[in-house]
Amino acid sequence: MGTWGNGNFDSDTAADHLSDITGRLVSDIEAAMAGDPSGLEPDDYDGVVVPCNVELLCLIAEQGHVGAAVPEAAVVEGWKKTFMDVWERTIDELEPDPEYKEGRRAELIRTFDRLADLARERAAG
Repeated sequence: MGTWGNGNFDSDTAADHLSDITGRLVSDIEAAMAGDPSGLEPDDYDGVVVPCNVELLCLIAEQGHVGAAVPEAAVVEGWKKTFMDVWERTIDELEPDPEYKEGRRAELIRTFDRLADLARERAAG
């Protein structure tokens, strides 16, 4: 086992663990995106959980630990398009307060863009 520091994530085992965790998050997002689009509606499970998982990927990747994988930026951009298309098409059915609607839209976009930016940074080296 390789260890390169005193930190909790400074070993091969920890890197493998982070890879497993981030891989599961990515797999869960991919499954939601590939499923019935109605599952992504704002009041459905995946409509709530997908942005949570995207943010969790961001939080983990931003730490810079070895093993924290993120998908390619193009993949994240595709997720964003799919998710936001469903959100835009269905949010008004829930009759949200206009201020909430605009704020939530901005937060969703910011979350997906944050992960896409992290992916681009990683690809650049």
